[in-house]
Amino acid sequence: MAAFFSLLVVLALIIIPWLGAGAGMGAVFGIAFPYIAIIIFMVGFACKVVGWAKRPVPFCIPTTAGQQKSLPWIKNNPWDNPYNASGVFMRMVFEVLTFRSLFRNTAVKLDQNGPKVAYSSDKWLWLFALAFHYSFLVILIRHLRFFTNPVPMFVEKTEFLDSILQIGLPVMYQTDALILVGLLFLLARRVFDGKVRYISLLQDYFPLLLIIGIALTGIWMRYVVKVDVIAVKELAMSLVTLHPALPKQTLDPSFYAHITLVCALFAYFPFSKLMHMGGVFLSPTRVLPNMSRRAMWVNPWNDPSVKPHSYEDYENDFREKMIEAGLPVEKEA
Repeated sequence: MAAFFSLLVVLALIIIPWLGAGAGMGAVFGIAFPYIAIIIFMVGFACKVVGWAKRPVPFCIPTTAGQQKSLPWIKNNPWDNPYNASGVFMRMVFEVLTFRSLFRNTAVKLDQNGPKVAYSSDKWLWLFALAFHYSFLVILIRHLRFFTNPVPMFVEKTEFLDSILQIGLPVMYQTDALILVGLLFLLARRVFDGKVRYISLLQDYFPLLLIIGIALTGIWMRYVVKVDVIAVKELAMSLVTLHPALPKQTLDPSFYAHITLVCALFAYFPFSKLMHMGGVFLSPTRVLPNMSRRAMWVNPWNDPSVKPHSYEDYENDFREKMIEAGLPVEKEA
């Protein structure tokens, strides 16, 4: 039901601007919506990050996946269980660039030979997630050519490498295919995997379907209707220079559907799970060194009027009952 409702919303975001552009509402979808979406994105993103940064961290709770630093003769894992800032930095580099934690993804299922739980390596999620994210990044870099004049060299080099196979005319970008493959895998995983489908909500399906809609409308514009890229750049530059104006050439309605989907993604971004892009750098499970044994962590919410109750006090209160129950005590009665 959540997937179906998300699909209906995405289809509405395509049909409404598609029909509205033909009714003379191009300025609404091509000028007003982008400005509103960017303002919502910037304000919402900043508020989220500032809110997270202000929250105290009363406990040392880093996620660990290796041997902790302890005795000199025990070899520790400085990246999977960092104990200093340099270890945390390397851990974040691998996490952000290679999805290191996702690489350890395992599949859990019941063994057919008996009622036993079996674990096996499952790298498909890591592979397709990596393909989707890097394809998305390359596509964003390629689109900078619409918002810059002259176009930076790194944008031109990225565009050249992305189309190096020279397939078709206009030349097909490899990331156009890779992003769809990655997105369809992530969507199929939520639809056909019973365990994942059980915990999936509307906010899990909607971003996937929204980005799929963006990719499909972009492919439609480039390879099917072949929208006028000069007119698109003229509109984009007018938005960037704060002198918005529709181009003289009439743009295909699919362009307004595409840009409306993009605006919806920008406006939705700060209030969704997509904010992991900024939240990963403020997550105490990722950015803290595992130093709970070397540094005191004081809960800032402790009420100073409440007297701490130590284990020694606890044992004094219940020593006789603990001895009767056979529990070990530090002091005899």
